[in-house]
Amino acid sequence: MSNKEMSKRQERKEQIRRKEKQSRLVSILLITLGAVFVAFFIIWPNVKPVAEVVTPPQVTRTNADFNKVGDPNAPIKILEYSDFQCPYCRIFYENTEAQLIEQYVDTGVVYFEYKSVGGFIGPESRDAAETAYCAGDQGMFWEMHDAIFANQTGENVGAYSTRRLEALADAIGLDMGEYNDCISTGKYADLVEQDANDATAAGIKATPSFLVLYEVNGETQTRVIQGAQGIDVFAQEIEAALAEMGQ
Repeated sequence: MSNKEMSKRQERKEQIRRKEKQSRLVSILLITLGAVFVAFFIIWPNVKPVAEVVTPPQVTRTNADFNKVGDPNAPIKILEYSDFQCPYCRIFYENTEAQLIEQYVDTGVVYFEYKSVGGFIGPESRDAAETAYCAGDQGMFWEMHDAIFANQTGENVGAYSTRRLEALADAIGLDMGEYNDCISTGKYADLVEQDANDATAAGIKATPSFLVLYEVNGETQTRVIQGAQGIDVFAQEIEAALAEMGQ
């Protein structure tokens, strides 16, 4: 074999080695970039700035007890089945709830209870509900209820991420050690799931939905209000129930 042929052969080998080296470098670079990309999406949610907390308007609630408010002996009980991510649930909170409390709860006619529907819209719904119940351990269920709705920004968009809910808990003045223990142990996970089961058993298919419960001749009667209705609709159903009871 001539020197010229040997030189060409060596040149080809060198070209192959260079291509193999370049291929390895490209592979390493792609793997590194992929790892950085994955790490970014894992770490970023825990380090990105938390949006400023919106302070809700103050609502006075008489005889608030965990997720209930009013006189337990009131002739009418209203169960609200709601989802913290539901925009219509927020509309009820903003436009009707305070009027309902002032006109019928504070006057001893209605005993009102808020119940979640578990993860009806998504995981953030469940997490927000657990957060409200954990706040209830410190006597601040309704303060957290209001703060969650006031900071609603959409469905499953991170409005109720772990860090965001922590920010709300801190903003309303919860003991964060007690709050974090409640959340980390999943203390109210079963209750939130039971809420969802109760909603299903009651035939609830949309949020918000309200069950108006009262007794006539010893038998429980039920009226259903669906959607973010105004106070006039609630007044009509409550007055009809009172008339049926002879009050």
